[in-house]
Amino acid sequence: MHRHSRESYYVVGEGDLSFDAERNPMSSRPSARSELRRFRFSRLGPVGEPVDPALQQELAAAMTVEQDTAGETALEPVPAGFTYLGQFVDHDLTLDRTAVDLGEDVSLEDLIAGRSPALDLDALYGRGPARDAHLYTDGVHLKVGTTAAVPLEGANNNRTGFDLPRKGTGETKAEERAAVIPDARNDENLAVAQTHLAFIHFHNRVADVLAAEGVPTPQLFDRTRAEVVKHYQWLLRTDYLPRIADPAVVGEVFTSGRKFFEPAPDAHDAATMPIEFSVAAFRLGHSMARSTYQWNRFFRAGANAGIATMLQLFIFSGTSGTLSPTGNPADLDDPNAGTFLRLPTNWIVDWRRLHDFPGAGRPDLGVPEGEGNLARRIDTLLTNPLATLPAGTFAGRGQGLAPDDIQRNLAYRNLIRANMVKLASGQQMAGLFGVKELTRDELLTGDGQGADLSALSEEHREALAARTPLWFYILREAEVNGGKLGAVGARIVAEVFSRSMDAARHSILREPDWRPRFGTDGRFGMADLLLFAFNGDPAKLNPLGD
Repeated sequence: MHRHSRESYYVVGEGDLSFDAERNPMSSRPSARSELRRFRFSRLGPVGEPVDPALQQELAAAMTVEQDTAGETALEPVPAGFTYLGQFVDHDLTLDRTAVDLGEDVSLEDLIAGRSPALDLDALYGRGPARDAHLYTDGVHLKVGTTAAVPLEGANNNRTGFDLPRKGTGETKAEERAAVIPDARNDENLAVAQTHLAFIHFHNRVADVLAAEGVPTPQLFDRTRAEVVKHYQWLLRTDYLPRIADPAVVGEVFTSGRKFFEPAPDAHDAATMPIEFSVAAFRLGHSMARSTYQWNRFFRAGANAGIATMLQLFIFSGTSGTLSPTGNPADLDDPNAGTFLRLPTNWIVDWRRLHDFPGAGRPDLGVPEGEGNLARRIDTLLTNPLATLPAGTFAGRGQGLAPDDIQRNLAYRNLIRANMVKLASGQQMAGLFGVKELTRDELLTGDGQGADLSALSEEHREALAARTPLWFYILREAEVNGGKLGAVGARIVAEVFSRSMDAARHSILREPDWRPRFGTDGRFGMADLLLFAFNGDPAKLNPLGD
């Protein structure tokens, strides 16, 4: 249902953009009624020229190689958990929350709002307890799930609260293990699933605190959601964005306002999602993903089972995987494969390995030296497992794709999608923003540690240097900027985040005096969210122990 494999983009003023059977870009005009039922994308920059698909294949191969830069080469290494916080945010921004309303009587206002991006946690709350009661236990608290015991010491029991809630019924095992959450993409790998679960716990704890303070029950959900959303926006503005983008650009956007993307919208204008953000700039997280993770005491260097692999993070999810170690990667394409219907207990995350708790004032929550995880730096290399995605990550189950089919290559999928929407080149966007373009040497060579383009034909190298695909341009820009988005990438991402906060019903931008109350001394980052959500308890942040 909700996947990254969007087959068309409705761009306001242009209609539906998609590919024909020969993968040539095409467009069509939907009916007026159908138009209202499209997620609303927009075009920030000029229309670009299509890139030769042969160049895209060569470039994708160069970007997905057998190595795993752990992040130490970034000037400011980023804890690995932020990779999947970014994925969680992406799903929040692009959730079509009226998709389930297609057979219902939905107002024009609801239709447009439901297709407008906002940082308001729709992917967590759905349409709220009145319309999505199945997500909630009592009209206020969100449901949690229970893990499945495995015959291992310390994991031989079911643990409530450490898996997403799951359906448990259905005609296929895939239906039975499906997560009861608004957006199935948040169960497409274990890291984003556990991130979603952390937000469930944060919401539930905030609700408990407000209830204890005497907030009346009829007001409790709305008051809780308002607090959670504003804390979420605060951590994105102060903790996430400065880690992944040039802080000077971020600071300018949030202090002086937007210059290019809907800088002064009418109060009644619904926000849109620029295709330059969705198709290019915010695919930065694909570069940050690692091939292996020190996940918990069972899956780490030196453990009997060894370190966790990215493939395993896909396997132990309900959308892309089977929740079961079948030993056969091809089983990921089979909706009836696997035996587990819930997350096995030994796969509960140890949050200390993904976020920096000592940096948040809890030195007791550090991990043994060498057992933490840093994100890969943002650059033009993707870890090799992303060259062979499980078909479930892009709704490809049942298509009979060969294991090495180019359609499984995430870099290729990103690049070919840009042709579909006629995306501007990096040079065109630099010109729009009035910033200096990357030089030919920077584009083709980078800092010497990114994608090696020497295998590209001379013709393709020249074409790439002249009109660089925007996604590659933004990653190369970050590469020569110490691992943070530069002038083009940071501008797109910061301005979209700003507009998406503006578009939310609850917004810290409209309450400049608001400050977080659940952090420490006015600070509230992702580590603070986890500390509050789990009451600072090491047994909940690392439930499997050392």
